Amino acid sequence: MENEQSKRNGTKSPKDPVARTKILLLGLRRAGKTSIQQVLFNNLPPNQTFYLETTMRIVKHQIDSVIPLEIWDCPANTTVESLGVPLSQFSTIIFVIDIRDLYNQPISKLVEFIVASYAQNPDIILEVFVHKAEKLQEDDKIENFRQIHERVSDRLLDMSPEYEQIQLNFHLTSVYDHSLHEAFSRVLHKLIESLPFLEELLNVFCANSQSPKAFLFDVRSRLYVATDASPVDSATHNLCCDYLQMLNSFGPLYRSITASPDRQRQLTGGTIPVTPPPSTISGSSRSPRATSPASPMALSPVRPSNPRTNTNGSSGLLSPTSPVASTPRPTNGFHSLTSPARPPSLPHTNSSRSTLSPFSPPISTPASASASTPASASTNSASAFQQNATANTNTQSTSSSSSKPWRKIQKELFYPSASTTLSSSSTTSGGTTTLTYHLTTPHLALLALIPTHVYEERRGLVEYNVVFFREGVQEIIDVEEEARVG
Repeated sequence: MENEQSKRNGTKSPKDPVARTKILLLGLRRAGKTSIQQVLFNNLPPNQTFYLETTMRIVKHQIDSVIPLEIWDCPANTTVESLGVPLSQFSTIIFVIDIRDLYNQPISKLVEFIVASYAQNPDIILEVFVHKAEKLQEDDKIENFRQIHERVSDRLLDMSPEYEQIQLNFHLTSVYDHSLHEAFSRVLHKLIESLPFLEELLNVFCANSQSPKAFLFDVRSRLYVATDASPVDSATHNLCCDYLQMLNSFGPLYRSITASPDRQRQLTGGTIPVTPPPSTISGSSRSPRATSPASPMALSPVRPSNPRTNTNGSSGLLSPTSPVASTPRPTNGFHSLTSPARPPSLPHTNSSRSTLSPFSPPISTPASASASTPASASTNSASAFQQNATANTNTQSTSSSSSKPWRKIQKELFYPSASTTLSSSSTTSGGTTTLTYHLTTPHLALLALIPTHVYEERRGLVEYNVVFFREGVQEIIDVEEEARVG
């Protein structure tokens, strides 16, 4: 058991202190190996895969997701001897076969690696991608898929009856639809040791939020790393993939002002001193803050003392360049829904605004408060903004693929969210359904289908369950990181 767990956790290299799970990507020339890697992890448009050059040497791609991966993209002439490392170092072997290639050469090469890998590691995961399915009509596609499956099984059985117990998984894939994402997601599920815990968190979220289906997606590759216990519907999965692709395409256009490189240097360079304003606020003392767009205090000015102004939805909480807020400021119904169920470890505050958004202003006091209240509130706002901006900068550098993402994940103070209402014709239920998106970690996001009336009328309860789910996922990721780095 420990040997299998160590193989799942991967091995460390001298240049990389992180133990990465290794995947071997094999196949003949022009089978589509490099296209699969580029479309999934480099966002290459499928219509550009035709111009990819032929792989002439082994290329190792390091990918950081829910677990750190290392994918070996091998040329067509790779053999067991020329690989250079034993097959026991790999957790999974993915062999790619062109669906139009029914000759003996690809099947003979596949059988060769199956026999060699089974001799070194009987627990290795063997996956066969019958690729380029878009080239054939539906009937021909199914027939060729069946023939390839039968020929591989018959060849193994002819060699030895022992090989009949080898578990082979065949997938029909194409880069022009979501079948590739779904097939690679199923491969990834077998490599995640914490998958049962992630699935249990999703089951709890679906039960408490009345959600019929929820996914935990890798944001960049659009692979779902976990889902709840209900069966996966291809239409729902494709819808979530398309929605996530749309958010990835348009999201950078609406990034917060604190995410720009100039703004980060300005906030971290120590060139902006934050000093408390005078206790008596006059027009001259406020004018530089109100008119200077470069000042960080311009994003969190002193709020008026009227409670109605500060509790009106999300008005004045975000800059014009911020696209999606975690949630609008909830009404009194939020506290009535979430207060009885809030655990003692969580502060009794708005879980989506006051703790997550770096632009949340201090809560205003009634008009009968003392005259020194605006000054103290502005001082607290200044210090809180500086701390939140620094934390936000740190988390963005953590999510960068070129940095070391497997250090301790810092708790982000701002988690983007989005939602869209689906028409009733696209749902199985009688009413409308809302598709929601909530960022969980720099790499992962929760996508869930929630009935529209639940999402609108019990928004506070939904957001509370999102916070509970997010904290659970972050703890699981921390444990996974400690096991691999430590």
